[in-house]
Amino acid sequence: MSTTHVGREVRRLRKIRRYTVRQLADRVTISASLLEKIESGNRQATPALVAQLARALRVGPDRLTGQPYVGLAESEDRVQEIVPDLRRILMTYDSPDDLTVAPRPLPVLAAEMHAVAQMRQDGQYVKFAPLLPGVLEELTHTALGATSEEERRRAYWWLARGYRAANSLAHKLGYHDLSATAVDRAHWAADRSGDPLMQVTAAYLRAGGMIRMGAFGSARRLLEGLEGEVERLAPEAAMSEAHVALQGAIYLKLAILEARAGRPEAARHRMEEARVAAGMVGGDTSHYEMSFGPANLRIHEVAALIDQGDAEQALARLREWGAEQDQAEWEVPAGLAAERVSHHHIDVAAARLAEGDREGALADMLAARAASAPHTRYHPTVHATTSTLVRLDRGGSDPLIAWAKWVGV
Repeated sequence: MSTTHVGREVRRLRKIRRYTVRQLADRVTISASLLEKIESGNRQATPALVAQLARALRVGPDRLTGQPYVGLAESEDRVQEIVPDLRRILMTYDSPDDLTVAPRPLPVLAAEMHAVAQMRQDGQYVKFAPLLPGVLEELTHTALGATSEEERRRAYWWLARGYRAANSLAHKLGYHDLSATAVDRAHWAADRSGDPLMQVTAAYLRAGGMIRMGAFGSARRLLEGLEGEVERLAPEAAMSEAHVALQGAIYLKLAILEARAGRPEAARHRMEEARVAAGMVGGDTSHYEMSFGPANLRIHEVAALIDQGDAEQALARLREWGAEQDQAEWEVPAGLAAERVSHHHIDVAAARLAEGDREGALADMLAARAASAPHTRYHPTVHATTSTLVRLDRGGSDPLIAWAKWVGV
């Protein structure tokens, strides 16, 4: 929903919980005046603050953001039609329904899941959603009925990637309970795949869910454990590119965690560790579907500054890096996962709005849509930023009206 919805829901729940503005503000360590601006819709709450407010009010973040979003987007994309099937498959993961025909050969299923994983990284949810339930069912039957240990482990390996796609789809659509279940299933499959790095990946996904829920201490402990686990798994302490990239992704996740937890020094320390790792891998990589490298490092550096509430410094950093490219602001290099590019523009749009640049905010959201339309359309920050722009636009500009209609605000 919109920023106004977030503020209105915060106010409504605050009164139900019988908190004063000061009492709730103290619980999330912000000023009462900032909370009043959020409740009135005059200030946009960051994802970190939404998670903290939700926890203080004893609800899920989706209760405040109004997810899942229904309306025009749902009627046009129809991506949410697969949610009931997905729920059934995740519930019957170890005792699936019978198939009317035998599952296709594992190499065929692996090729289809590889395509799904690529579409996931590019944020093409509308395209891969109809494929996901069927291939998950077939892989489940293949894994449970495998006649050799090698086939069984490979089937579980691909199944873990399928559950990751299910987690991403459910999370982006706002079905956070389904997302949590998909993460559990990814753990289940990864444990049976025989691949320790796939197990690390599944645990990394769990940490991401913890961060979204504001469970920073739990996520920190988990990620710090994974940091050491990756080193332990490296053969004779010789870190391969995949090991370095996974560890670098963990550093970046920790940097975002610390930024949202209000620990800027710790965030900078983790970012420096990630910078060293990025120098070791050279270009940007996507081992185990985790984007990591120099460009992704910069994207996270900007995101961390925005999460800390320093939109001015985040935009200054983009101008500084832009000088290296002989242009006004840094542009994400070609070849990076489209969802990651879209996420970057969504973050920057929110930063521009915070600095009063309404035209720039709309331009960045349009750039986010160009990179990945489904990812942009269902993102809560896009809904919040768009709602604020509409409220501030007294003239009713045609481009903004068309954009708000597409988003569903």
